[in-house]
Amino acid sequence: MTTQAGYEEQPLRLRNFHITFFAIILGMAGFTLAIQKGSGLFPVLEPANAWLLYFTLALFGLVSLVYLVKAVTHPDTIVKEWNHPVKVNFFPLIAKICLVLSVVYLDRSMQVSYYLWVTGVVLQLLASVFIISSWINQSHFKIEHMTPGWFIPIVGAIIVPIAGVKHGFIEVSWFFFAVGIIFWIALFTIVMYRMIFHASIPDRLLPTLFILFAPPAIGFIAYVKLGGGELDAFARILYYFSLFMFVLVLFQLPMLSKINFYLSWWAYSFPVAAKALATLLMYHLTMNPFFKSIAIFELGFLILIIVVLLIRTLMAVVRGEICVED
Repeated sequence: MTTQAGYEEQPLRLRNFHITFFAIILGMAGFTLAIQKGSGLFPVLEPANAWLLYFTLALFGLVSLVYLVKAVTHPDTIVKEWNHPVKVNFFPLIAKICLVLSVVYLDRSMQVSYYLWVTGVVLQLLASVFIISSWINQSHFKIEHMTPGWFIPIVGAIIVPIAGVKHGFIEVSWFFFAVGIIFWIALFTIVMYRMIFHASIPDRLLPTLFILFAPPAIGFIAYVKLGGGELDAFARILYYFSLFMFVLVLFQLPMLSKINFYLSWWAYSFPVAAKALATLLMYHLTMNPFFKSIAIFELGFLILIIVVLLIRTLMAVVRGEICVED
């Protein structure tokens, strides 16, 4: 009886292996990059660089393989995710992972970085066009569906210049930066309107609040790269706005600490990694010890978040709380 139930449960779990699992990989990729860049300032982090990268790549391969099996055996579930007002925005995670890993590989292999960057750019362009088209042509989305998770399809565009400039694609990088920044401003306005004047965001999606400070943090890094390393007024606007949003979201931690564990908790990881990377860059540009202090805090906070997320995710897997019906 137990064996039969076990066999019946496996296909159900596979059906519920959602696109959101790639958020784990993005979080680990961002963490890997933050540790890599942070080790220049804090040599104690240096030994972790290689194994973090290999662990992230192995995890990426595993999640991709399982999701591919799901796509082949349960294609109807992929269609349902694509038509879902929230989950559809997680499909560009794959492009973002490739783009972040392309930055990681800049210091390891320019050729690997180039292939990852090209793959990420192509996937990002396709995802942006198709998902924004679905926003325009849909008839079932409501303002209650809007969360900071809707930033995901456009944040990838802002990542493009970080490695793109190094590979010599200046105009392509400006193109994606322009698309990402303008859509971020438009979506940020809608998200704030939704949070202020409509029902509160469901507990399951509350961790996406951390995404609020990711676009300006990434935008700061990308803009500085596009500007040849100059710290001008607009760069400062992007950085300080990300800093304010970071502080604002930290004030929501008492509320966030009360919600149950969901896979959406991984939304905490990549934005904090992006913020730490932005602060590390700000410190290198100004050599102001104030930014070094912030970087120490943000890196420490990021390490704590990743450790907690890995433990809680492993506990959820053991308890059978992952891959269940929403």
